[in-house]
Amino acid sequence: MLTPHREPTRERGTEPAPACAISGVLPRPRGGGSAPPAPRTGTPRPTYELPVLLGIVAVAAVLTLWGLDDSSFHGFYAAGVRSMTDNPVAFLFGSFDPGNTITIDKLPGYLWPQALSALVFGFHPWALVLPQAVEGMACVVLLHGLVRRWAGVPAGLLAAGFLTLTPVFVGLGRSVTEDSPFTLLLLLAAVATQRATERGRGHWLLLAGVWVGLAFQCKMLEAWAVLPALAVTYLVAAPTALRRRLAHVALAGAVAFAVSVSWMVVATLTPASDRPYLDGTTDNSAYGLVVGYNFLTRFHGLDAAAAGSVAPNESLRTAGTGPGMGDSVWKMFSPGIATQTGWLYPLAVLGVAGGAWALWRRRAARTDRVLAGYVLWASWLATFFLVFSFGSVTGHTYYMGVVAVALAAMGGAGAVRAWRAWSRGGRRAWVLPGVIAVNLAWCVTLTLWYPHFFPWFVPTAAALGLVALVLSCIRRRPRLVTAGLAAGLAAVLFIPAAWSASALSLRYNQPGSLARVGPTNHRVGNPLAKLGPTRERLLAYLTAHQGGAEYLAAVPGWWEAAPYIISANAHVLPMGGFTGRAPHPTPGRFRELIDTGRLRYVILKRAQATRSLGHAGTPTAVIMRWTVGHCTVVPPEAYGSGDHAEALYDCGPHHDGRPRPKHVKVSHRR
Repeated sequence: MLTPHREPTRERGTEPAPACAISGVLPRPRGGGSAPPAPRTGTPRPTYELPVLLGIVAVAAVLTLWGLDDSSFHGFYAAGVRSMTDNPVAFLFGSFDPGNTITIDKLPGYLWPQALSALVFGFHPWALVLPQAVEGMACVVLLHGLVRRWAGVPAGLLAAGFLTLTPVFVGLGRSVTEDSPFTLLLLLAAVATQRATERGRGHWLLLAGVWVGLAFQCKMLEAWAVLPALAVTYLVAAPTALRRRLAHVALAGAVAFAVSVSWMVVATLTPASDRPYLDGTTDNSAYGLVVGYNFLTRFHGLDAAAAGSVAPNESLRTAGTGPGMGDSVWKMFSPGIATQTGWLYPLAVLGVAGGAWALWRRRAARTDRVLAGYVLWASWLATFFLVFSFGSVTGHTYYMGVVAVALAAMGGAGAVRAWRAWSRGGRRAWVLPGVIAVNLAWCVTLTLWYPHFFPWFVPTAAALGLVALVLSCIRRRPRLVTAGLAAGLAAVLFIPAAWSASALSLRYNQPGSLARVGPTNHRVGNPLAKLGPTRERLLAYLTAHQGGAEYLAAVPGWWEAAPYIISANAHVLPMGGFTGRAPHPTPGRFRELIDTGRLRYVILKRAQATRSLGHAGTPTAVIMRWTVGHCTVVPPEAYGSGDHAEALYDCGPHHDGRPRPKHVKVSHRR
């Protein structure tokens, strides 16, 4: 029969000297209380806390900074950063091109740190990735502090470790996407809310509103999804009268709203002629960009033309992430998302359920700090879990960074609670081996979706789990019990840790790419981020023949413009924005640029020239048809190219606005 190990009693306030690292992370309980003690102000820190935390941060640094010199440019984001370093207007509004003709299709706040890094270190791929790596390490430290104040030192350290070994978190630190600064800002909002809840001070809650407003500059309306968790936590647990709590929440909400819409107000009040066109919109409005395009169209896949959004692509109409997933909570259990985020689902569920049970049994006071922590993280996790279940993530698993922090927090609390139950003995002692077995089985189940990705993962994790169960059967051997716990924790973490460590290989992740770690169809390098020999010769020809034109050439879509911007900071005119559907420039505006000499050349691919490929039914398609019908093809030999897949059209002063005679044919030889 299994008999859980019971620890001898000791005086309150003393900390055991850990026999090994894991015994320091999970110290023996101090008594029979059912809730984990949270350290109070003035409580000395255990001697093991700082070294363990520094070790966790060091692991995070290795996982995110390794191979930084092998970073590649992300075609779309890197072009925006290059343009934002060119002039203050581009920096403020997030121009995609240095000519300030059109913005990126999001608010630019998340690119500001990257642009500043590029200004300091130069425009290099690693300089654009570095801010996200630093932000990731800051997230680890902040999460440790948050969970420590709520559930104690061991839970804080475990939460930091769990987050560090979550694949999506590793991917965020090695990418240039917006979720790394977004997650950091929401954690700062949680820190401020925690202080406000402990002290009943409104100014801390106002600061939380500021952080949420800044997070809005990264991911727009998604930032507001955290407001219910912050508000409910303060309303439930702050040690002040209900009227004051309601007033503080209302004021903090007003601050969050004001900071959130600040960029939108600036963009709205700035004359359209003095700023770039707002991509993703049909009416050049900040409301259309934030609400219409990024919320209704991209996140929900709706046709939000009435809100000023361009029409959605077909890929945005389906939110599912796997066969049969669709818009439901099952999407969060799909292999595409769960392998990046959800390895610790069972442990997090234990944290939520166990905490609720313990608080109910001991009838926790309303202002109890432990109660406040469970309210914060349980409501945070539930809110974002539902938001992503019914919103479109279109394969972008890096959205899950905010889910990963809540899972890590609840997982840390759940692990400590299971250990305390085991140490006290009784029927609940079986919770610890039970949750280890269930979590290990869940991890093995996820790996079955990828049988050829390091197949030795499963037997190794199973062996560790077996060792843990065997050692936990040995009675009254504290060191063996501790070793069993270490083996059990290693069994649970082995597969996600190995999955995360795959990021150290360029085969599975390259810094600067999208934030996905593990088996992917990853290609080293980005062909959209550099000019090939043919385009270099074309660029030289355009530069030599630019004359007094403002733009070197017009190109359809960001993917055609990005290489010229990233490699040469060239003033090309991207038509149609990110989706190719934005009405900028309009056909009339394009003709005006041609007639006034501000634009002379247009670059089209052969397929685009004949079929308006990718732009059918858009203003860009009208422009391409006009170009083919009214402008002259420059012979490829003129700029030293034998590649006829791309055609250069000259719409210079020689053209009179009339269609070319039908007998004049455009050469599209291969």
